[in-house]
Amino acid sequence: MKEPERFVGIDISKEELVVAVRPTAELQNFPNTEEGLAALVGFLQPLGAHSIVLEATGGFARAAVNTMALAALPVVVVNPRQIRDFARSVGLLAKTDAIDARIIARFAEAVRPELRPLKDLETQKLEDLNNRRRQIVEMITAEKNRLVMAPPWSQKDIRAHIAWLEKRLKRVNDDIDDLIKQSPIWRQKEKILTSVLGVGPVVTTTLLCSLPELGTLSARKLSALVGVAPFNRDSGQSRGRRSCWGGRAHVRAALYMAALTASRCNPVIREFYLRLRLAGKPAKVALVACMRKLLVILNAMVKNNTCWQQA
Repeated sequence: MKEPERFVGIDISKEELVVAVRPTAELQNFPNTEEGLAALVGFLQPLGAHSIVLEATGGFARAAVNTMALAALPVVVVNPRQIRDFARSVGLLAKTDAIDARIIARFAEAVRPELRPLKDLETQKLEDLNNRRRQIVEMITAEKNRLVMAPPWSQKDIRAHIAWLEKRLKRVNDDIDDLIKQSPIWRQKEKILTSVLGVGPVVTTTLLCSLPELGTLSARKLSALVGVAPFNRDSGQSRGRRSCWGGRAHVRAALYMAALTASRCNPVIREFYLRLRLAGKPAKVALVACMRKLLVILNAMVKNNTCWQQA
């Protein structure tokens, strides 16, 4: 008799990894340390699991994901919201590490999320630097807002902090540029992306590190992945308003700024935007449509390895 396929769910915290296996209902605990990860790999390899699923929990999950990927295990990282929505759909509202591990394993068995290539260490480093740049920009913005309302005796300190943050921002930008220059593939993609009017270095870096699927998926799949594809809201005779949601927020935010700039300076995107506005579309709807069009153009350019050519 053929053995049933096994599915593994892992709940990760700072101190511990709780592993649940379906359909055996087996539960194992491992410390979130180098030795614990080695023991985890030793436990998982003989199982021959169809997939090993865990939530995207930032830094706590990274070491585990990298270790399992190096061991050629079928690891899949999913959005935590998907797991919580799945738990609610089966009527499970309680939350403990063991319960979470079991529901992740159950999710893996029922949904069978698609295996995707994981980010290599260089891409993770680029993503970390890009995240740090965004954090520094947010801190500079916050300090500049405080400066407007600050009393005279506090302004000197705030200005000094802003100057220090701007120096750190320049250092991070230099580190990002150096990292991209070390990779021929990234240099070529950067050349392709920045050839489009409206796409600058920040947007380019965000796409390189947070959207590695660019150039490998169809326009429809990529738009849904980013969160710029409108979803139907119809029921019976009712036709609801289409809306976009989900996807990768950081990529969508970068694309928004690129589309906003392109709608003013890029002839193709500007013409598309004005045509939608003349057709009666609200400004926000037209801009989201520009985001999708820009993403489709960039996807085709990267796929065909061609730079922007203005007709």
